[in-house]
Amino acid sequence: MKTQIAPSLLSADFSRLAEEIKDVEALGVDFLHLDIMDGHFVPNITIGPPVIKSLRPVTSLRFEAHLMIESPQNYIDSFVDAGADIITLHIETIKSSEFKKQALKLHKIGKKIAISLNPKTMLSQIGDCLDHCDMVLIMTVQPGFGGQKFMPEVLPKISKLRSYYKGDIAVDGGIDYENGKLTVKEGANILACGTYIFKAKDRREAIEKLKNITI
Repeated sequence: MKTQIAPSLLSADFSRLAEEIKDVEALGVDFLHLDIMDGHFVPNITIGPPVIKSLRPVTSLRFEAHLMIESPQNYIDSFVDAGADIITLHIETIKSSEFKKQALKLHKIGKKIAISLNPKTMLSQIGDCLDHCDMVLIMTVQPGFGGQKFMPEVLPKISKLRSYYKGDIAVDGGIDYENGKLTVKEGANILACGTYIFKAKDRREAIEKLKNITI
């Protein structure tokens, strides 16, 4: 399974987002990871639909809206209308029955949906969602801020999930080349990277190293 790279815009230069997006697109990344935080589910506030809408004409890359917000079902339509292609919801914020409802709704309009879980959340919590999602996003830090240190204790969760889930597995939080290799070895195939890409001295080299990770 090919390793995909999804730069996290949270670590980009917000004064020149359009240029930052065009830069990583030219370097061959697969899609963009957009962290949406509300100051309630996580202790930080980032961007919302208006920013996504303003960036949509800038690139043909898919946008993944990672909704780290309370009651996310109330805002999904706004993010889809703004241009998001993949909606990622946290199991800590939504019931599995509601997730299934939203999955059906999004799939009908050609959009994708993912389920995410925090480092301490058990895989059993997302079991009912797996047949309805297009991707599982495993947090490798406690969500809320960029630039955090990768939590290696999450690695067994990745391998356990891969043992019975054949879809896309993404990891998000403190990902760099060294720990990215570890997550791919355990079964991840999508790396959401912020600091490692956007703060790199040579972004091309950083992205190429990640894309060339093999088990």
